[in-house]
Amino acid sequence: MGTLYQAPMKHQVTQDLQVTLQDSTLIFPSEDTERKSIFLSNIDQVLNFDVQTVHFFQANPDFPPEVVTEKLKSALGKVLVPYDFLAGRLKFNPEVGRLEINCNAAGVGFVVAHTEFSLHDIGDLLYPNPAFRKLVAKSFDSLKADDQPLFIVQVTSFKCGGFAMGVSNNHATFDGISFKLFLQNLASQAFPDKPLAAIPCNNRELLAARSPPRVTFPHPELLKLKIPVGQEESAAPPVFDCPEEDLDFKIFHLSSNDVAYLKDKAKGPPAGPTKITGFNVVTAHVWRCKALSCDTGDDLSRSSTVLFAVDIRSRLRPPLPQSYTGNAVLSAYATAQCKELEEGPFSRLVEMVTEGAARMTDEYARSAIDWGEVYKGFPQGEFLISSWWRLGFAEVEYPWGKPKYSCPVVYHRRDIILLFPDIDGVKDNAVNVLVALPAKEMEKFQTLFHQFLA
Repeated sequence: MGTLYQAPMKHQVTQDLQVTLQDSTLIFPSEDTERKSIFLSNIDQVLNFDVQTVHFFQANPDFPPEVVTEKLKSALGKVLVPYDFLAGRLKFNPEVGRLEINCNAAGVGFVVAHTEFSLHDIGDLLYPNPAFRKLVAKSFDSLKADDQPLFIVQVTSFKCGGFAMGVSNNHATFDGISFKLFLQNLASQAFPDKPLAAIPCNNRELLAARSPPRVTFPHPELLKLKIPVGQEESAAPPVFDCPEEDLDFKIFHLSSNDVAYLKDKAKGPPAGPTKITGFNVVTAHVWRCKALSCDTGDDLSRSSTVLFAVDIRSRLRPPLPQSYTGNAVLSAYATAQCKELEEGPFSRLVEMVTEGAARMTDEYARSAIDWGEVYKGFPQGEFLISSWWRLGFAEVEYPWGKPKYSCPVVYHRRDIILLFPDIDGVKDNAVNVLVALPAKEMEKFQTLFHQFLA
Protein backbone atom coordinates (compact mmCIF):
# COMPACT_ATOMS: atom_id res chain seq x y z
CA MET A 1 0.00 0.00 0.00
CA GLY A 2 1.26 3.45 -0.83
CA THR A 3 3.75 3.64 -3.66
CA LEU A 4 6.98 5.49 -4.19
CA TYR A 5 6.62 7.64 -7.26
CA GLN A 6 9.08 6.42 -9.86
CA ALA A 7 11.05 9.48 -10.88
CA PRO A 8 11.78 9.68 -14.60
CA MET A 9 15.23 8.61 -15.74
CA LYS A 10 17.64 11.52 -16.16
CA HIS A 11 17.51 11.21 -19.94
CA GLN A 12 13.70 11.53 -19.74
CA VAL A 13 13.79 14.83 -17.87
CA THR A 14 14.99 18.08 -19.33
CA GLN A 15 17.60 19.27 -16.86
CA ASP A 16 18.66 22.35 -18.81
CA LEU A 17 15.55 23.89 -20.28
CA GLN A 18 16.72 26.45 -22.80
CA VAL A 19 14.34 29.41 -22.73
CA THR A 20 14.73 32.53 -24.89
CA LEU A 21 13.19 35.72 -23.57
CA GLN A 22 11.54 37.61 -26.42
CA ASP A 23 9.84 40.56 -24.76
CA SER A 24 9.12 42.07 -21.36
CA THR A 25 6.72 44.87 -20.58
CA LEU A 26 4.52 46.29 -17.87
CA ILE A 27 0.74 45.92 -17.96
CA PHE A 28 -1.29 48.74 -16.41
CA PRO A 29 -4.94 48.87 -15.30
CA SER A 30 -7.18 49.47 -18.32
CA GLU A 31 -9.00 52.25 -16.39
CA ASP A 32 -7.88 54.90 -13.93
CA THR A 33 -7.67 53.57 -10.38
CA GLU A 34 -7.59 55.38 -7.05
CA ARG A 35 -4.16 56.25 -5.63
CA LYS A 36 -4.08 55.03 -2.04
CA SER A 37 -2.24 52.85 0.47
CA ILE A 38 -3.57 49.39 1.26
CA PHE A 39 -3.40 48.12 4.83
CA LEU A 40 -1.80 44.68 5.18
CA SER A 41 -2.91 42.42 8.03
CA ASN A 42 -0.49 40.80 10.47
CA ILE A 43 -0.89 37.59 8.46
CA ASP A 44 0.11 39.39 5.24
CA GLN A 45 3.03 41.11 6.99
CA VAL A 46 5.03 37.92 7.54
CA LEU A 47 4.46 36.62 4.00
CA ASN A 48 6.74 39.07 2.22
CA PHE A 49 8.26 36.55 -0.18
CA ASP A 50 7.48 35.37 -3.69
CA VAL A 51 5.54 32.27 -4.68
CA GLN A 52 5.94 30.79 -8.15
CA THR A 53 3.46 28.57 -9.96
CA VAL A 54 3.47 27.11 -13.48
CA HIS A 55 0.34 26.27 -15.44
CA PHE A 56 0.89 24.04 -18.49
CA PHE A 57 -1.50 24.13 -21.46
CA GLN A 58 -1.66 21.75 -24.40
CA ALA A 59 -1.72 23.05 -27.95
CA ASN A 60 -5.04 24.46 -29.15
CA PRO A 61 -5.13 25.26 -32.90
CA ASP A 62 -7.67 28.03 -32.28
CA PHE A 63 -5.43 29.67 -29.69
CA PRO A 64 -1.76 29.60 -30.67
CA PRO A 65 0.60 31.05 -28.02
CA GLU A 66 0.83 34.45 -29.73
CA VAL A 67 -2.97 34.81 -29.59
CA VAL A 68 -3.03 33.67 -25.96
CA THR A 69 -0.35 36.24 -25.14
CA GLU A 70 -2.42 39.13 -26.46
CA LYS A 71 -5.59 37.89 -24.77
CA LEU A 72 -3.78 37.53 -21.45
CA LYS A 73 -2.35 41.04 -21.71
CA SER A 74 -5.79 42.46 -22.35
CA ALA A 75 -7.38 40.37 -19.58
CA LEU A 76 -4.70 41.46 -17.12
CA GLY A 77 -5.35 45.12 -17.88
CA LYS A 78 -9.05 44.62 -17.21
CA VAL A 79 -8.65 42.59 -14.03
CA LEU A 80 -6.19 45.12 -12.58
CA VAL A 81 -9.09 47.53 -12.13
CA PRO A 82 -10.81 45.50 -9.36
CA TYR A 83 -7.40 44.17 -8.25
CA ASP A 84 -5.80 47.63 -8.21
CA PHE A 85 -3.40 46.70 -5.38
CA LEU A 86 -1.72 44.13 -7.62
CA ALA A 87 -0.39 46.91 -9.87
CA GLY A 88 1.04 48.70 -6.83
CA ARG A 89 4.33 48.42 -4.97
CA LEU A 90 5.23 47.19 -1.51
CA LYS A 91 6.49 49.91 0.82
CA PHE A 92 7.44 50.22 4.49
CA ASN A 93 5.62 52.94 6.38
CA PRO A 94 8.00 54.08 9.15
CA GLU A 95 5.27 56.06 10.90
CA VAL A 96 3.32 52.92 11.77
CA GLY A 97 6.17 50.41 11.40
CA ARG A 98 4.29 48.30 8.89
CA LEU A 99 4.42 47.14 5.30
CA GLU A 100 1.73 48.57 3.04
CA ILE A 101 0.88 48.39 -0.65
CA ASN A 102 1.13 51.69 -2.45
CA CYS A 103 -1.61 51.55 -5.08
CA ASN A 104 0.23 53.68 -7.63
CA ALA A 105 -0.76 51.75 -10.79
CA ALA A 106 2.92 51.10 -11.55
CA GLY A 107 1.92 47.89 -13.33
CA VAL A 108 2.47 44.16 -13.29
CA GLY A 109 5.18 42.41 -15.25
CA PHE A 110 4.57 40.47 -18.46
CA VAL A 111 7.26 38.38 -20.15
CA VAL A 112 7.08 36.52 -23.45
CA ALA A 113 9.49 33.62 -23.98
CA HIS A 114 10.02 30.62 -26.23
CA THR A 115 11.72 27.26 -26.07
CA GLU A 116 12.53 24.77 -28.80
CA PHE A 117 11.45 21.96 -26.52
CA SER A 118 7.97 20.45 -26.68
CA LEU A 119 5.80 19.65 -23.68
CA HIS A 120 6.64 15.99 -24.28
CA ASP A 121 10.37 16.77 -24.24
CA ILE A 122 10.35 18.24 -20.75
CA GLY A 123 9.11 14.98 -19.28
CA ASP A 124 6.64 14.16 -16.55
CA LEU A 125 4.98 17.38 -15.37
CA LEU A 126 4.31 15.79 -11.99
CA TYR A 127 8.03 15.51 -11.33
CA PRO A 128 9.30 18.62 -9.46
CA ASN A 129 11.83 19.56 -12.11
CA PRO A 130 14.19 22.40 -11.07
CA ALA A 131 14.27 23.43 -14.75
CA PHE A 132 10.68 24.70 -14.38
CA ARG A 133 12.16 27.73 -12.60
CA LYS A 134 13.07 29.06 -16.05
CA LEU A 135 9.36 29.26 -16.88
CA VAL A 136 8.85 31.99 -14.27
CA ALA A 137 10.28 35.51 -14.27
CA LYS A 138 11.08 36.55 -10.70
CA SER A 139 12.01 40.19 -11.23
CA PHE A 140 12.54 42.96 -13.77
CA ASP A 141 16.24 43.83 -13.98
CA SER A 142 15.42 47.21 -15.55
CA LEU A 143 13.57 48.33 -12.40
CA LYS A 144 14.99 49.35 -9.04
CA ALA A 145 14.59 47.06 -6.04
CA ASP A 146 11.82 49.19 -4.54
CA ASP A 147 9.94 49.32 -7.84
CA GLN A 148 9.66 45.59 -8.52
CA PRO A 149 6.21 44.35 -9.58
CA LEU A 150 4.23 42.36 -7.04
CA PHE A 151 3.01 40.12 -9.85
CA ILE A 152 4.74 38.86 -13.01
CA VAL A 153 3.37 36.59 -15.73
CA GLN A 154 5.62 34.74 -18.17
CA VAL A 155 4.14 33.00 -21.20
CA THR A 156 6.60 30.46 -22.64
CA SER A 157 5.63 28.85 -25.92
CA PHE A 158 6.76 25.33 -26.82
CA LYS A 159 7.51 24.13 -30.33
CA CYS A 160 4.49 21.79 -30.16
CA GLY A 161 2.11 24.76 -29.86
CA GLY A 162 1.52 24.28 -26.16
CA PHE A 163 2.68 26.83 -23.63
CA ALA A 164 3.29 27.47 -19.95
CA MET A 165 1.96 30.39 -17.95
CA GLY A 166 4.41 31.01 -15.14
CA VAL A 167 3.30 33.32 -12.33
CA SER A 168 5.43 34.92 -9.64
CA ASN A 169 3.59 36.89 -6.99
CA ASN A 170 4.41 38.27 -3.59
CA HIS A 171 2.64 36.06 -1.05
CA ALA A 172 1.37 39.19 0.73
CA THR A 173 -1.01 39.65 -2.22
CA PHE A 174 -2.87 36.32 -2.10
CA ASP A 175 -3.29 33.05 -0.29
CA GLY A 176 -4.05 29.91 -2.28
CA ILE A 177 -7.82 30.37 -2.18
CA SER A 178 -7.78 34.01 -3.26
CA PHE A 179 -5.17 33.24 -5.94
CA LYS A 180 -7.51 30.66 -7.47
CA LEU A 181 -10.30 33.27 -7.51
CA PHE A 182 -7.91 35.70 -9.17
CA LEU A 183 -7.13 33.11 -11.86
CA GLN A 184 -10.86 32.56 -12.40
CA ASN A 185 -11.37 36.30 -12.79
CA LEU A 186 -8.37 36.59 -15.11
CA ALA A 187 -9.72 33.72 -17.23
CA SER A 188 -13.18 35.33 -17.36
CA GLN A 189 -11.73 38.55 -18.77
CA ALA A 190 -10.01 36.60 -21.55
CA PHE A 191 -13.48 35.66 -22.86
CA PRO A 192 -15.45 38.25 -24.83
CA ASP A 193 -18.04 40.05 -22.69
CA LYS A 194 -17.87 37.69 -19.72
CA PRO A 195 -18.38 39.07 -16.19
CA LEU A 196 -15.98 38.47 -13.31
CA ALA A 197 -16.37 35.13 -11.58
CA ALA A 198 -16.71 37.08 -8.30
CA ILE A 199 -16.07 40.65 -7.16
CA PRO A 200 -12.92 40.59 -5.00
CA CYS A 201 -13.13 41.90 -1.44
CA ASN A 202 -9.99 43.99 -0.94
CA ASN A 203 -10.74 45.26 2.58
CA ARG A 204 -7.87 43.79 4.56
CA GLU A 205 -8.79 45.77 7.64
CA LEU A 206 -11.33 43.00 8.23
CA LEU A 207 -8.33 41.14 9.68
CA ALA A 208 -6.84 44.08 11.59
CA ALA A 209 -5.81 43.49 15.19
CA ARG A 210 -8.24 44.54 17.88
CA SER A 211 -7.59 47.80 19.75
CA PRO A 212 -6.16 47.24 22.22
CA PRO A 213 -4.85 43.79 21.22
CA ARG A 214 -6.10 40.90 23.36
CA VAL A 215 -3.93 37.78 23.32
CA THR A 216 -6.18 35.24 25.03
CA PHE A 217 -4.27 32.03 24.22
CA PRO A 218 -0.61 31.04 24.75
CA HIS A 219 0.01 30.27 21.02
CA PRO A 220 2.87 27.76 21.26
CA GLU A 221 2.72 27.57 17.45
CA LEU A 222 4.17 31.10 17.19
CA LEU A 223 7.75 32.28 17.75
CA LYS A 224 8.52 35.75 19.03
CA LEU A 225 11.06 37.71 17.03
CA LYS A 226 12.52 41.01 18.14
CA ILE A 227 12.84 42.47 14.66
CA PRO A 228 10.81 44.99 12.65
CA VAL A 229 7.91 43.54 10.71
CA GLY A 230 8.80 43.34 7.04
CA GLN A 231 12.38 42.18 7.67
CA GLU A 232 11.49 38.66 8.81
CA GLU A 233 12.78 36.89 5.71
CA SER A 234 16.40 37.58 6.63
CA ALA A 235 15.85 36.52 10.23
CA ALA A 236 14.19 33.16 9.80
CA PRO A 237 14.94 30.61 12.54
CA PRO A 238 17.69 28.01 11.98
CA VAL A 239 15.19 25.30 11.00
CA PHE A 240 14.99 27.04 7.62
CA ASP A 241 18.73 26.77 7.04
CA CYS A 242 19.38 23.60 5.08
CA PRO A 243 21.20 23.79 1.76
CA GLU A 244 19.15 22.27 -1.01
CA GLU A 245 22.05 20.15 -2.19
CA ASP A 246 22.15 18.33 1.17
CA LEU A 247 18.65 16.97 0.71
CA ASP A 248 17.30 13.91 -1.03
CA PHE A 249 13.72 14.23 -2.26
CA LYS A 250 11.06 11.72 -3.14
CA ILE A 251 7.39 11.68 -4.04
CA PHE A 252 5.16 9.25 -2.20
CA HIS A 253 1.85 8.44 -3.85
CA LEU A 254 -1.27 7.65 -1.86
CA SER A 255 -4.01 6.18 -4.03
CA SER A 256 -7.69 6.68 -3.27
CA ASN A 257 -7.64 3.18 -1.75
CA ASP A 258 -4.74 4.19 0.52
CA VAL A 259 -6.62 7.29 1.69
CA ALA A 260 -9.75 5.18 2.27
CA TYR A 261 -7.66 2.69 4.27
CA LEU A 262 -6.27 5.49 6.47
CA LYS A 263 -9.79 6.84 7.00
CA ASP A 264 -11.00 3.41 8.05
CA LYS A 265 -8.02 3.02 10.37
CA ALA A 266 -8.81 6.40 11.94
CA LYS A 267 -12.18 5.11 13.14
CA GLY A 268 -10.41 3.13 15.83
CA PRO A 269 -10.29 1.36 18.13
CA PRO A 270 -10.33 3.39 20.22
CA ALA A 271 -12.95 5.56 18.57
CA GLY A 272 -11.46 8.42 16.57
CA PRO A 273 -12.93 11.80 15.63
CA THR A 274 -16.50 11.88 14.36
CA LYS A 275 -15.49 13.76 11.22
CA ILE A 276 -12.64 12.09 9.37
CA THR A 277 -11.22 13.91 6.34
CA GLY A 278 -8.67 12.86 3.76
CA PHE A 279 -6.43 15.77 4.69
CA ASN A 280 -6.45 14.92 8.40
CA VAL A 281 -5.56 11.25 7.93
CA VAL A 282 -2.80 12.03 5.42
CA THR A 283 -1.43 14.73 7.75
CA ALA A 284 -1.43 12.32 10.72
CA HIS A 285 0.31 9.63 8.67
CA VAL A 286 2.98 12.00 7.36
CA TRP A 287 3.49 13.57 10.82
CA ARG A 288 4.14 10.16 12.38
CA CYS A 289 6.68 9.22 9.68
CA LYS A 290 8.46 12.58 9.73
CA ALA A 291 8.76 12.78 13.53
CA LEU A 292 10.11 9.24 13.87
CA SER A 293 12.60 9.64 11.02
CA CYS A 294 14.36 12.63 12.59
CA ASP A 295 18.05 12.19 13.29
CA THR A 296 17.71 12.55 17.06
CA GLY A 297 18.52 9.02 18.13
CA ASP A 298 15.86 6.98 19.91
CA ASP A 299 14.62 9.75 22.18
CA LEU A 300 10.93 8.88 22.31
CA SER A 301 10.33 11.57 24.95
CA ARG A 302 11.00 14.26 22.34
CA SER A 303 7.98 16.33 21.37
CA SER A 304 7.09 16.83 17.72
CA THR A 305 4.87 19.61 16.38
CA VAL A 306 3.27 19.61 12.95
CA LEU A 307 1.89 22.84 11.51
CA PHE A 308 -0.78 23.06 8.83
CA ALA A 309 -2.75 25.92 7.34
CA VAL A 310 -6.40 26.50 8.18
CA ASP A 311 -8.63 28.81 6.16
CA ILE A 312 -10.33 31.13 8.67
CA ARG A 313 -12.84 32.77 6.30
CA SER A 314 -15.81 30.75 7.55
CA ARG A 315 -14.53 30.48 11.13
CA LEU A 316 -14.71 34.16 11.97
CA ARG A 317 -17.82 35.84 13.37
CA PRO A 318 -19.07 37.38 11.20
CA PRO A 319 -17.45 35.24 8.48
CA LEU A 320 -15.13 36.85 5.96
CA PRO A 321 -16.46 37.10 2.41
CA GLN A 322 -15.33 34.06 0.41
CA SER A 323 -13.90 36.54 -2.12
CA TYR A 324 -11.54 38.08 0.48
CA THR A 325 -8.32 38.69 -1.43
CA GLY A 326 -5.71 38.79 1.34
CA ASN A 327 -4.19 35.96 3.33
CA ALA A 328 -6.86 34.40 5.51
CA VAL A 329 -5.03 31.31 6.69
CA LEU A 330 -3.40 30.67 10.06
CA SER A 331 -1.19 27.86 11.29
CA ALA A 332 -2.98 25.17 13.26
CA TYR A 333 -0.83 22.68 15.12
CA ALA A 334 -0.72 19.29 16.80
CA THR A 335 1.95 18.24 19.33
CA ALA A 336 2.79 14.83 20.74
CA GLN A 337 5.72 12.92 22.16
CA CYS A 338 7.40 10.55 19.72
CA LYS A 339 6.49 7.63 22.00
CA GLU A 340 2.81 8.33 21.40
CA LEU A 341 3.41 8.81 17.70
CA GLU A 342 5.15 5.44 17.50
CA GLU A 343 3.02 3.36 19.85
CA GLY A 344 -0.31 5.15 20.07
CA PRO A 345 -3.37 4.26 18.00
CA PHE A 346 -3.63 6.02 14.65
CA SER A 347 -7.13 7.17 15.58
CA ARG A 348 -5.65 9.29 18.39
CA LEU A 349 -3.16 10.95 16.03
CA VAL A 350 -5.95 11.85 13.62
CA GLU A 351 -7.95 13.16 16.55
CA MET A 352 -5.06 15.46 17.54
CA VAL A 353 -4.88 16.85 14.00
CA THR A 354 -8.65 17.30 14.01
CA GLU A 355 -8.47 19.08 17.37
CA GLY A 356 -5.75 21.34 15.98
CA ALA A 357 -8.06 22.51 13.20
CA ALA A 358 -11.08 22.76 15.54
CA ARG A 359 -9.04 24.97 17.89
CA MET A 360 -9.14 27.67 15.21
CA THR A 361 -12.30 29.42 16.40
CA ASP A 362 -13.09 33.09 15.90
CA GLU A 363 -11.54 34.00 19.24
CA TYR A 364 -8.43 31.88 18.67
CA ALA A 365 -7.89 33.41 15.22
CA ARG A 366 -8.38 36.94 16.56
CA SER A 367 -5.99 36.19 19.42
CA ALA A 368 -3.35 34.95 16.94
CA ILE A 369 -3.73 38.13 14.88
CA ASP A 370 -3.42 40.22 18.04
CA TRP A 371 -0.35 38.18 19.03
CA GLY A 372 1.25 39.34 15.78
CA GLU A 373 0.49 42.92 16.71
CA VAL A 374 2.15 42.60 20.14
CA TYR A 375 5.12 40.32 19.50
CA LYS A 376 5.75 40.03 15.75
CA GLY A 377 7.07 36.67 14.65
CA PHE A 378 6.65 33.44 12.74
CA PRO A 379 4.87 30.13 13.07
CA GLN A 380 7.19 27.58 14.70
CA GLY A 381 7.11 23.81 14.55
CA GLU A 382 9.18 20.84 13.45
CA PHE A 383 7.70 21.11 9.97
CA LEU A 384 4.80 22.48 7.97
CA ILE A 385 2.45 20.56 5.70
CA SER A 386 1.61 22.80 2.76
CA SER A 387 -1.37 21.46 0.86
CA TRP A 388 -1.94 22.23 -2.83
CA TRP A 389 -4.11 19.11 -2.98
CA ARG A 390 -7.52 20.73 -3.40
CA LEU A 391 -6.76 24.31 -4.41
CA GLY A 392 -7.99 23.51 -7.91
CA PHE A 393 -5.78 25.76 -10.06
CA ALA A 394 -6.06 23.20 -12.88
CA GLU A 395 -9.87 23.48 -12.80
CA VAL A 396 -9.86 27.08 -14.07
CA GLU A 397 -11.43 27.32 -17.53
CA TYR A 398 -9.73 29.67 -20.00
CA PRO A 399 -10.87 30.27 -23.60
CA TRP A 400 -8.11 27.89 -24.69
CA GLY A 401 -9.08 25.21 -22.14
CA LYS A 402 -8.06 24.12 -18.67
CA PRO A 403 -4.41 23.61 -17.73
CA LYS A 404 -3.02 20.15 -18.30
CA TYR A 405 -1.33 20.59 -14.93
CA SER A 406 -0.66 23.37 -12.43
CA CYS A 407 2.06 23.12 -9.83
CA PRO A 408 4.27 25.17 -7.53
CA VAL A 409 7.88 25.72 -8.49
CA VAL A 410 9.52 23.58 -5.83
CA TYR A 411 12.46 24.60 -3.69
CA HIS A 412 13.30 21.58 -1.58
CA ARG A 413 13.20 22.27 2.16
CA ARG A 414 13.26 19.76 4.98
CA ASP A 415 10.81 21.78 7.05
CA ILE A 416 8.05 21.84 4.42
CA ILE A 417 6.21 18.79 3.07
CA LEU A 418 3.98 19.41 0.04
CA LEU A 419 0.72 17.67 -0.78
CA PHE A 420 -0.32 18.01 -4.41
CA PRO A 421 -2.79 16.32 -6.78
CA ASP A 422 -2.26 13.95 -9.65
CA ILE A 423 -2.17 15.14 -13.25
CA ASP A 424 -5.85 14.18 -13.47
CA GLY A 425 -6.73 16.37 -10.49
CA VAL A 426 -8.44 15.27 -7.29
CA LYS A 427 -11.34 13.33 -8.78
CA ASP A 428 -10.15 9.98 -7.43
CA ASN A 429 -9.00 11.39 -4.05
CA ALA A 430 -5.38 10.36 -4.66
CA VAL A 431 -2.59 12.60 -3.39
CA ASN A 432 1.17 12.94 -3.83
CA VAL A 433 3.46 13.75 -0.91
CA LEU A 434 6.73 15.54 -1.72
CA VAL A 435 9.36 15.09 0.98
CA ALA A 436 12.90 16.52 1.11
CA LEU A 437 15.22 15.11 3.78
CA PRO A 438 18.86 14.19 4.35
CA ALA A 439 19.52 10.74 2.87
CA LYS A 440 19.56 8.82 6.17
CA GLU A 441 16.32 10.38 7.36
CA MET A 442 14.72 9.79 3.97
CA GLU A 443 15.55 6.09 4.14
CA LYS A 444 13.85 5.82 7.53
CA PHE A 445 10.89 7.95 6.41
CA GLN A 446 10.32 5.69 3.42
CA THR A 447 10.39 2.56 5.59
CA LEU A 448 7.93 4.05 8.07
CA PHE A 449 5.66 5.40 5.33
CA HIS A 450 5.03 1.88 4.03
CA GLN A 451 5.19 0.19 7.42
CA PHE A 452 2.36 2.29 8.88
CA LEU A 453 0.23 1.62 5.80
CA ALA A 454 0.51 -2.15 6.26
